[in-house]
Amino acid sequence: MLELLSHKSFVRFWWARTASTMATQMLMLAIGWHMYDLTGSAWDLGLVGLFQFAPALFMTLLAGQVVDRVHRARLVALCLAVQAGVAVALTLATAQGEATRPMLLALSLVLGALRPFQMSAQQALAPSLVPALLLARATAFTSSATQAAVIAGPAVGGLIFAVNANAVYVSCAVLFCIAAALSMLIVYEHVPPPREPVNAQSLLAGARFVWTHPQLLGAVSLDLFAVLLGGATALLPIFARDILHIGPQGLGLLRSTPAVGAMCVGLYLARHPLQSGVGRKLLMSVGVFGICMVVFGLSRSFWLSALALAVSGGADMVSVVVRQTLVQLETPDHMRGRVAAINTLFIGASNQLGEFESGAAAAFMGPVAAVVLGGIGTMGISVLWMRLFEPLAQREKLVPEQKCNA
Repeated sequence: MLELLSHKSFVRFWWARTASTMATQMLMLAIGWHMYDLTGSAWDLGLVGLFQFAPALFMTLLAGQVVDRVHRARLVALCLAVQAGVAVALTLATAQGEATRPMLLALSLVLGALRPFQMSAQQALAPSLVPALLLARATAFTSSATQAAVIAGPAVGGLIFAVNANAVYVSCAVLFCIAAALSMLIVYEHVPPPREPVNAQSLLAGARFVWTHPQLLGAVSLDLFAVLLGGATALLPIFARDILHIGPQGLGLLRSTPAVGAMCVGLYLARHPLQSGVGRKLLMSVGVFGICMVVFGLSRSFWLSALALAVSGGADMVSVVVRQTLVQLETPDHMRGRVAAINTLFIGASNQLGEFESGAAAAFMGPVAAVVLGGIGTMGISVLWMRLFEPLAQREKLVPEQKCNA
């Protein structure tokens, strides 16, 4: 761990990402509550999510192109500064009683358009801040902090919102400004790429690179299909109210347990990185995730359900660390932005489409059957990927020997 902390730019990156994640979680919570206070419409709540996701579909390829052409830390800082501006705008509008439904939806569009630029730049930046041998630890350490922010952000935001909605927006603006300032202080070796025209060939270069590298294709697509089938987040309110009978307080605990499991495993991997059989462990972790979903779907005990979700979060963290490290290590620096953009799109699609798939399946066959069959499907994906992507399954180490010796 001390080796990581000796890299000052990584430490600034870590603090910036933690602060921005905390601010994002608080801001999303506040905008959702604010919208519901204004309209009382569940449809409008859904529109907030849709307006944040839709721009990513159209901006992903452009985001990857930009990330590979500019100073990545400054791009992250710019995205964070704009988000601070959004929080300030919400502060002023709320204070003057001028916050409206169209305004909240318009600002949701802005936030959604920024996300592929920020996430792609952050993913592409990380390998430039630490040596290759420390990248897995850095990924685990950063992911643990992100999970902690995911746990704490909504809780802190909810407490502040209960006192004063404006205070949440002010807090978000401060956190975004701190994160932007830290990002501006990140130093890494940035070599401006040679000028090339922006055309279909360059825009699709990231997708083509992933498609022609089986290990990357297997790693990136694994998350899409596993979460698409096995995710149960959207159905947690149904399980809390109608199956486990634990009410809204229990729902809050259920939502936090995967992040708790992920944070614990992430901290462990930051100190004890995987040394061998990483491909098998990646696919096995997806299988364990599927088993946890089956247990959760069949459970009628709150504690067993919470344990299953916590273990699923831990298994998912193993998958995240291995996948993200592989993607970053196997991609040349001049392509990292475009490949990170494709990876970001797959992650967003798996989460958003996974929630839609869960809801549709639950409406058709009931929530229990939807979760259980989804978990079985995820286990099937794990086995299928072992056969479809043998180079990934046979991957022994995260860092190839040539990079260890470089």
